[in-house]
Amino acid sequence: MFNLADLLRQHEGKTLEFKRDISSPDKVMRTLVAFANGAGGVLLIGVEDGSRKVCGVPDIARTEEQLASFISDRIEPRLLPEIHIIPFRKTHVLAVELFPSPSRPHYVKAVGYPAGVYVRVGSTNRQADAAAVAELQRVVRGRSYDEEPLPELHSEAIDFRAASECFAPVRRLRKKDLRTLHLLAPHQKREVPTVGGVVLFGAERLKQFPEAWLRAGCFEGVDKSVILDSANLTSYPVLAVEEAIRFVQRNTRRALEVKACVTGKSGNFPSWPCAKPSPTPSSTPTTRNAAHPSASPSSATASKSKIPATCRPA
Repeated sequence: MFNLADLLRQHEGKTLEFKRDISSPDKVMRTLVAFANGAGGVLLIGVEDGSRKVCGVPDIARTEEQLASFISDRIEPRLLPEIHIIPFRKTHVLAVELFPSPSRPHYVKAVGYPAGVYVRVGSTNRQADAAAVAELQRVVRGRSYDEEPLPELHSEAIDFRAASECFAPVRRLRKKDLRTLHLLAPHQKREVPTVGGVVLFGAERLKQFPEAWLRAGCFEGVDKSVILDSANLTSYPVLAVEEAIRFVQRNTRRALEVKACVTGKSGNFPSWPCAKPSPTPSSTPTTRNAAHPSASPSSATASKSKIPATCRPA
């Protein structure tokens, strides 16, 4: 169940819109189509869009039925939204919840296809252009723009030699691998290059995609007013990336900082290992004072134990 208080604290946006009523059904349909073609959304009916004041829906049952008929008759492909009746104080609000549709692009039936396809841009509904409609179709098919076939070209448009050289450090490239890598795609019983295939390894790729190249620059300071070095990298993108890295390395300044040296002292002669003093055997005789049996050993014995071992070369 919706928490109406939380929704009223939000502003209209990509997934939320307020409508006072459904007296302008075409605007309501455009909003629902845009929600279904995008990330989904919630339309609250009975709330003023400016002040977000709840004015409610007077005849909630009749309005719900009328709204369901509008959605069924005016949108293609058919939408099946969730319509919730939310009680609020002494009135009710209709909440129409839509999820991203697997049948997109949807369009307003009265306007037609593709002119009736709408998408959500911020808190507004905008008519989708040809590129946006194509993108919606690709999303449904699960295909990215790079995988789109170019039927006007032949498979020989891919420079197989250049592709083989780029893959050589990793693996040996075979012609049948071009399809596995989506560099080629089937189209009407023949294989044609894909957008990604031409951009990466097209023999005349700059003719099809004039902007598919890199520009590198090195500037003095931070305002980019003084150019120290520049390069236009028009090689195949795989090679151009390597060239860009070398450009950065060439223009990277390096400094050597010499700090205080660590010094040490060493003698002119090598140091010889010292023999460890042998422990005094327990059988070594000691002299004690007969009158005082508990007295310490004699001075002769004690002095002998204090003599350090002599260090000699082995």
